[in-house]
This record gives sequence, C-alpha cells and structure tokens, in this order.
Amino acid sequence: MTHRFPIKEIALQSGLSTATIDRALNGRAHVSPQTQERVKAAISELEAQEQQLSARGRRLFVDIIVEAPQRFTTEVRAACEAVLTETRSAVFRPRFHFFETLAEPELLTLLHRIEKRGTQGICIKARNAPAIQTEIDRLVTRGLPIFTLVTDILPSQRLGYLGLNNLRAGQTAAYLMARSLVGQTGVVLTTRSRDEFFGEAERHDGFLATLGDLRPDLRIIDVSGGGGLFSNTLGQMADVATTEEILGVYSMGGGNRAILTELSRGARRRPFFIAHDLDKENLSLLDAGQLDFVLYHDLGQDMRYLFQRFAAAHGLARDHDAPYSSDIQVVTPFNVPRHGRASTETRTPTL
Repeated sequence: MTHRFPIKEIALQSGLSTATIDRALNGRAHVSPQTQERVKAAISELEAQEQQLSARGRRLFVDIIVEAPQRFTTEVRAACEAVLTETRSAVFRPRFHFFETLAEPELLTLLHRIEKRGTQGICIKARNAPAIQTEIDRLVTRGLPIFTLVTDILPSQRLGYLGLNNLRAGQTAAYLMARSLVGQTGVVLTTRSRDEFFGEAERHDGFLATLGDLRPDLRIIDVSGGGGLFSNTLGQMADVATTEEILGVYSMGGGNRAILTELSRGARRRPFFIAHDLDKENLSLLDAGQLDFVLYHDLGQDMRYLFQRFAAAHGLARDHDAPYSSDIQVVTPFNVPRHGRASTETRTPTL
C-alpha cells in the first residue's frame, strides 16, 4: 500500500497498533484480510482529512457508525469531510464504520472495540433495540458523548439527535400525496428499509395519521424490510407488484429503483412517487421523471451541529443543547440544492 503518512497517524486513525500497521504496509505474515481493509480505509480517511493533520488545536477522534446502503453512506462521508475545515474549536479526526447490514450483536461488539481503543465521541445511525439503548446508556455514564443520526435510539440517554423531524416529514409526504391524488381512489404503498429504524417508524406514523385524515378513501398497504438494497427490495415487492394497482408510493428507506422496476411490470402507469434523500440514485430517478418529490435535509448542517456538540462536550465550545432538527425541503428537478447535479440548471426533466 502506498501512502505518505507516518505509521503513528495510520495507527491512530485505524485503532490498530503501530506494529500491526508496519506488518500490513510491508506485506509481512499474520495480517488478516480484515486488518488489511482497515489499514486501507484509514489511509483513505487520512487523505480526505489531510488539511486537518497540520491544523493546530486539540485533536478529537470521533467515530461515525452508519447502517445504510452505500449510496447513503457516501453522502454522510462527503458531508462530514466537507465541514471539517470549518471547525475552529478543535481538530476533528472522524473514523468511519459503514455497513449495509449491521445486526445488533455486531454493533455491540463494534461499540466495545471502539471504547477499548479510545474515542472522544460516537455518532450512530442504527436500529432501535433495548440492548443498544442499554449500551448507549452505559457509555454515556462513562462520560462518552453519543449522538444519533437520521434515526433516533430511544429511550436511551444519548446527548442529542441530528436529522430532520421524521414525524413532520411523514406528515408532509401525506399532504403532498393527498393533494396529488385528487379525484383518484385506490391504493397507496408505503415502504421502509427496516421496521427497527425509529426514524422510519416515525415517518410512517405521521404519514398514516395525516393521510387518514385528509384522504380516508385511500387504502394504504405496507411493504418493508428490504434494507434499502436492490435485490432485497425486489423480493419484498414481488407479490404487491403483481396483485395491486398502486396509485402512489411513499418510500421512507430507499431501494427506489427496485420499487419502480417491480411496479413497471405489466406496463402499468407509474405511480406518484415521494422519496427521501438526494443520493446519486435519487438524483438520476428525479431527472428521469421517475420520482415526483424528494424530501431532503442538509447533512452538512447536521455535521456542523455534531462537531459543535462534540467540542462542547469536551469543554472546547459553548453548548447548545436545545432540541435540534434539520429543515425539510421538498425537492423537484428544478430546485435541487447547489451541491447536487449541476445539469439540473440546464436540462428539462422527463415527464
């Protein structure tokens, strides 16, 4: 592996010993493939954080844990790294732990490993389960600041939540759906990546209650559990796609290309479609006229707040512990935020 970083820096970034790093870099024996991957990931993170390496100030290593498809974790990493140079209260060194699937025992093992090697804070997007709540409480009691991202973990003692108000997002989607299906009566499909994600459950609850008030004539069916992954979502959708005529879709957890693929079977008319997040897949589908609205919030804003709260937890900044939530933006092909695809400014989407 080629690199330009001291072994000590790679060790700090990866959480491995300098001896292990030396063996991995020089191709010596007794280095597992998993360890090799951890070293490669650490070097990639250091390359992205290179400006931070020479910055002066107290250095804080923080761990970002996310269970989500790669299209979303890519956005998380980009948002995090984009705001690193804006921080003045401390020099932050994030270490990323991204998984498309992260079962409860694996997460607990990871948290123990992070605690053992040392960290100044954890940000986590994971399933809401009693054992995870208990572990967060234990770590917070030991003085470790922990924040949740996009989906909350309650009733834990985490210090704060970053992301949009998921209940209001579901209510917003219901309003858009009700107004867009005026004069039509039939079935609306809701989909979530996993039932255990608290945020998606909040979106679902808000959507069901509000659409029930606004359009009690619409029947709602739910197909969830695909993890936002293409093949898994295809499997979840198979029966619905062949037995129901879907007027509208509210997708809370991704896998939208798979949903659209299944619903297109039999040359049916594309349903009205509301999705979440502006990852590359959704930008492409929005531009192609396959999505009608995307509910978006600024992950960069979340990361700025996260780093400020981490700094405050270590006495390096003023704390702002008032309830926080990102603004919900309703995005069409004509108002994609500046960081999105530049061609939206010059290209008319397909209808």
